[in-house]
Amino acid sequence: MCFSTTLRKEEKDVTKRFRATLAIQFEFTSYHHLNGFTHGNLYIIPMDNPEEIYPAMWGYVPPFGMNDPDTFWKKYNTLNARSESVFTSNTYKHSIYDKRCLIVADGFHEPHHHKNVSYPYFCHYKDDSLFAFAGLYSELDDELFSCTILTVEANEQFAEIHNRKKRMPLILDEHWEEDWLSPDLHELGIKELMKTGFTTSEIEAYPISRDLYKRGVDTNHEIAVTKVDYPELNQQSLF
Repeated sequence: MCFSTTLRKEEKDVTKRFRATLAIQFEFTSYHHLNGFTHGNLYIIPMDNPEEIYPAMWGYVPPFGMNDPDTFWKKYNTLNARSESVFTSNTYKHSIYDKRCLIVADGFHEPHHHKNVSYPYFCHYKDDSLFAFAGLYSELDDELFSCTILTVEANEQFAEIHNRKKRMPLILDEHWEEDWLSPDLHELGIKELMKTGFTTSEIEAYPISRDLYKRGVDTNHEIAVTKVDYPELNQQSLF
């Protein structure tokens, strides 16, 4: 699962890293914490326009839900899509072929459970640089997009972090980002990328304030990325 992300970099950093420009006139807004269940905008680079960056509502809306996205979201959680089922899912099976995207981020949060208590862990590259999740998107109209983050079975590190569901978002190695957007990528190639394309960069993860889980608390600031030492967790970072 990946239900909250961070993007603290400035517009110029994002456009330089991904060699892309903002596609439409909108105010680029960085953030320390975006809760996916608010369906706020992530920033995506779609297959159709790989040199442009678009805002996209977090929570994929398929064709059968486009008439009323709010009602659709009440029935379905499409913040993440399981890579193992995207080719057979009625929700995603069409987009996996021609509506793949990069989703820009510089961090995300995963739940770690200890004695039935959930602790949010902040995960990011050790050098705190930008990266891209593998995603899918849909077009509700010419300038309105929705998206979802692909997840895969957890590797050794994330099996320790996300120790209940044992899943992780598919962070693409920078070497494979262009391939993920290629219209020439066939089914076997897509499956291979989902299986082996996870980043080789070092990821750091550590616990942060459990206020991240509280309603009515403003978490869109440093609290979302600041380490908290919990004695019961032996004050350790996971990798």
